Amino acid sequence: MSKIQPLSQEFISKLRFNDDGLIPAIAQDWLDGAVLMMAWMNHESLDLTISTGEVHYWSRSRSELWHKGSSSGHTQVLKGIRCDCDADVLLLSIQQTGNIACHTGKRSCFYISDMNRESNSKTLNKTPADAFSELFEVIQHRKLNPEEGSYTNKLLEAGDNKILKKIGEEAAEFVMACMENDKGSIANEAADLIFHLQVSLANHEVRWEEVLKVIAERRGAPRRS
Repeated sequence: MSKIQPLSQEFISKLRFNDDGLIPAIAQDWLDGAVLMMAWMNHESLDLTISTGEVHYWSRSRSELWHKGSSSGHTQVLKGIRCDCDADVLLLSIQQTGNIACHTGKRSCFYISDMNRESNSKTLNKTPADAFSELFEVIQHRKLNPEEGSYTNKLLEAGDNKILKKIGEEAAEFVMACMENDKGSIANEAADLIFHLQVSLANHEVRWEEVLKVIAERRGAPRRS
């Protein structure tokens, strides 16, 4: 189990625990930024989290330490920790085992929305994340649940020949937009290129998460000569 560096005493001393010795902690996916859950920590659970590399909380209902996932197996591996500007809230960057953080079996506890009530049946259970992760989930949904007239399904049904041809076309259009220095077109062509790349990933059963992991692993890597 990898561990992050111990927190400095300067950082810990700035944290503002409440009168019960607790501080709220928000768990966020380390790759796509999805907000997964919120719980409470005290000094002991914070120390255990840092020393073990797996997130521990304080259960207010049971008045005891809570090793997240100890019974379900859905543990949270700590990747980083920050506090807000008032130092009274913690933000935990975590890798969620099993991709389930909520006790209901969902990825995130934050899946209920009162926005766009008419479309709630379609949006319920969706976990807000970065736009690319959300886009990939739509593509995956189309693959598993084809819709008549769907452009995505037409690409997937045609397979590599069609998909790779479109990637080549979109790449060429992106290059041309850059050559013309048309910023609006550059942004649009880049979006089109990424969409078709994701369709190809889905076609080959490679998740977008795997791409994000590669990018994350390259952070701080030696510069290319």
